[in-house]
Amino acid sequence: MALNPQYDAIGKGFVQQYYTLFDDLAQRPNLANMYNVETSFMTFEGVQLQGAVKIMEKLNSLTFQKITRLVTSVDSQPMFDGGVLINVLGRLQCDEDPPHPYMQTFVLKPLGDSFFVQHDIFRLGIHDVA
Repeated sequence: MALNPQYDAIGKGFVQQYYTLFDDLAQRPNLANMYNVETSFMTFEGVQLQGAVKIMEKLNSLTFQKITRLVTSVDSQPMFDGGVLINVLGRLQCDEDPPHPYMQTFVLKPLGDSFFVQHDIFRLGIHDVA
């Protein structure tokens, strides 16, 4: 498989779709369709999870009711298997908490005419203390 020349548009479109679903409590369960049942991995604040069921259990266990997000940048790179590496930098605010910087990295793998999330790493910037 060759490098996907549409990697930048794919990355930006994916991030917009992902956060639209994630940030709406009623739509969040639909994120399960983006992960593979067995082979997707997520690291959420240092906790490693494998498979769509475990990932969705984690996402559904989050207790905030409202999220406000500002995406600062979306950087994407093509992968030699046709996949796309995506790095997101931004700020988010949950409920009445103060806003925090965050970084999220995705690896999308091709599946037919679409993609699934093979890897997902999320970390708030508040852990960067000396």
